[in-house]
This record gives sequence, C-alpha cells and structure tokens, in this order.
Amino acid sequence: MRISQLGTSDLWLTPIGFGAWAIGGDKWAMSWGPQDDNESIAAIHKAIDLGVNWIDTAAIYGLGHSEEIVGRAVKESHVKPFIFTKCGMVWDEKREIKRTLLEIRREVEDSLRRLQVERIDLYQIHWPVEDRDIEEGWSTLADLKREGKVRQIGVSNFSVSQMKRCMDIAPIISLQPPYSMINRSAEPEILPFCLEHLIGVINYAPMHSGLLTGAMTKERVAALPLDDFRRNAKNYQEPLLSRNLAIADFIGKIGARHGVSAGVIAIAWTLCNPAITGAIVGGRSPQQVEGIWPAAKFRLPPEELQEINDYLNALPA
Repeated sequence: MRISQLGTSDLWLTPIGFGAWAIGGDKWAMSWGPQDDNESIAAIHKAIDLGVNWIDTAAIYGLGHSEEIVGRAVKESHVKPFIFTKCGMVWDEKREIKRTLLEIRREVEDSLRRLQVERIDLYQIHWPVEDRDIEEGWSTLADLKREGKVRQIGVSNFSVSQMKRCMDIAPIISLQPPYSMINRSAEPEILPFCLEHLIGVINYAPMHSGLLTGAMTKERVAALPLDDFRRNAKNYQEPLLSRNLAIADFIGKIGARHGVSAGVIAIAWTLCNPAITGAIVGGRSPQQVEGIWPAAKFRLPPEELQEINDYLNALPA
C-alpha cells in the first residue's frame, strides 16, 4: 500500500484514514444516532490492525466524547497512529454550541487531555468563523506549533481567499474539505489551488455520509433515528435522494466487476484527483471498517474513471 506525504510536512499517510465523527455518539446537535463505545474502540483497533495510520476527529464530535474514545483506543493499541483533531467549535454547560476562534488555547489543552497525548499530530481550524478572527486564530495555531503542542497545522472548510489570508501568517500544511461524487464544489478552484501551493488535502465524506455505500435505501433513510442529523440533510430528501441513490446503484455495478462495494468505488474516485492526499472514512464497527478497507489499495482503471465522470457530468444540476 502506498503512502503519501501530507503537503510539505513530515506526515506520510495511508490513502484512507479513520473518521471519528459518528463515534461521538448521540445527545448532541450533529449526532449520527446512538453508538456503542466498545464497538467504536473495536472499529478503531480493526482499522489500525489493517494498516490505517491516521485518525481524524474533532473536539465537537460528541462534545468531547469522540476524542475520549480515540484516546482510549489508541492508548490500548500497540501501534500508535497519527491523531488529527480540530478546534473552533465550543459548547457550554447547556450543551449549546458556538463557533469561535478566540478560545483555542483552552481548546487545545482540553483536547490533549481527552486524547491522552502530549502533542497533536495535526491541529486544524474546523470552520473559518468568525471570519473576522481568522488571522488571530491562525496565529494561535502557529504559536502552538512553535511551542510543540501540535506537530502540524491545517484548516478545514476554508475557501481560497481564506487560505490566502492564513498563508500570509504561516504555511498551511493541509486542507480538509468535503469532496464526493455528490459534492464536487471543491473541484473548480479549491483543489487546483491546493495542488499548486503544495497544500495536502484530506477530504471528508467521500461516501457522502453513507449515501454512496450501496447499503442505503429510502427505507433506511425513513428509519434513521430522530437525532440523526442526516434526516434533515438536503441530500437525504427528495428530489436529491433518488438521484443520489441512483449514483450509488451505478457505481455499485462498477464495483461488482471487481468484487468491491459501491462505497469502495466512491472513495477510490476521490483518490483519483491528484490534489487528494487521503480520504477520511468513518466506521462504526469492525465490520464496516473491513468493508471499506479495500479502498486503501483499489485503483479505478482509467476507462472506468471516465465512465463514472461521463455519468456524473450528464446528471441534471
């Protein structure tokens, strides 16, 4: 399995990393519904055993719970993967969330404690808000790197203009944008900019929160838990739901040619973009992790990549 350098950093990553959003559990605004912590830890151990060498989480996932689970799982593992997390979203005693770039020093100490590490391998600003505070927030991350609390620094969900503002202060090692067959908004400007400026890209939601796994159906969508954020997401509602499930069906047929799932094809498609260093792939159980693991090695043949792109480009906007 190949590994790739993240930007100009000293981090060399496997093609897929373990995404820890869903293992944050329920009882918060962006929940994926109930989650068993033992299953989460087993999923992380399975990913590490298979060779995944990085985990991406965030303080806000489960209001700190995801970081705690990642910390427990990695502490129990004989192999220590890179741990990436994010700042810029905080909550109060009422579990109400706000976005701010002015509390990062407190946030990093809390994340270090929950993750049970002395240094975070990649620390990222989760969202570029408040926009007016981007420079102050990025300056704080640069200071944390100089102080040794974090190894590398990156951004998530930033536009090109916002990245340029950061680059005037300190280099950006990586960007984390959404990127999938359903959401290609990063293609025209953001991904070429990152490629040109040697900014690594780790894309999230390559299977668009489960829609492109091949296992999602209209019946499953209707049965999602009431606290699952996807119930209200636009791509899980008509008329987009039917279109998206048709994409999953189409790539599932391509996957069948190779004995892999639609989800593997969806992930592999994102990895074909030369700007992408690695894809973040969530897993809520060891079985889910095993199911997507082939994406770490599978490569789409050029003719099938063209077949998929032709299909996507012919879809109505």
